[in-house]
Amino acid sequence: MGDNRPIGVFDSGVGGLTVAGEIIKALPKEKLIYFGDTARVPYGSKSTETVNKFACEIAEFLRGFDVKAIVIACNTVSSNSYNVLSEKFDIPFIEVVSPGVNACLAATKNKKVGVIGTPATIASGAYEKKLKAADGEVEVYSKACPLFVPLVEDCLTEGDITALTVEMYLKELKELGIDSLILGCTHYPIMKESIGRFMGEGVNIVNPASLTARTLKKYLEDKSMTGDLEEDAYPEFYVSDLNREKFGEICRLAMGEVYEAKKISLENI
Repeated sequence: MGDNRPIGVFDSGVGGLTVAGEIIKALPKEKLIYFGDTARVPYGSKSTETVNKFACEIAEFLRGFDVKAIVIACNTVSSNSYNVLSEKFDIPFIEVVSPGVNACLAATKNKKVGVIGTPATIASGAYEKKLKAADGEVEVYSKACPLFVPLVEDCLTEGDITALTVEMYLKELKELGIDSLILGCTHYPIMKESIGRFMGEGVNIVNPASLTARTLKKYLEDKSMTGDLEEDAYPEFYVSDLNREKFGEICRLAMGEVYEAKKISLENI
């Protein structure tokens, strides 16, 4: 018998669907419960204390499903709240920063790398610290891109507005000659084509989502916690504010499939 308790996944909004999609592909015999805090997105401009509070509320909500592990599919929470969550809850947490760092170090050739994320993620220095700890020769250039999250949340992943915003934020990084760019926010992979088009073919665009899913899979295997559901388990999606049409469109962009979501009042979280 496998451990068929579900896996919890959460994000400040819908960006974490990029991670959820990779988990579903990597672990098709697992049940997934996703929560997106769409009523309070974005987290990247909020204080660490507020982010910690929101993260603990969501972890408590997911614990109500008897989850066996929780994936923090949000770079802002991973960068600022991982230790708080690990200390407060007797549940294993998988964050997205370390997988992104490992993927970037494997990809870079000239050891000049860029990191883009929300203001809170960039201010935490989480990526730079981990990159430097792993390889002291790496040059790290970081840039906060606060408008990317609302662009994704409004399904504006292509077009003139998006292209101009990408150029405004990434022009300096491109001129610095980086050869790898970490998408340090789980919303950003939904804009990967626009970002990659501007940066050019010589820059590796590092999406931590797939490696996060592999990290989770290895953890469950090492701890003998993998599930063995007989049929592919249908994931459940919960959000704190719901626009059904928009959620379906972002599902399609992030996961290649449209799912339904249920709205959960913040009073119940």
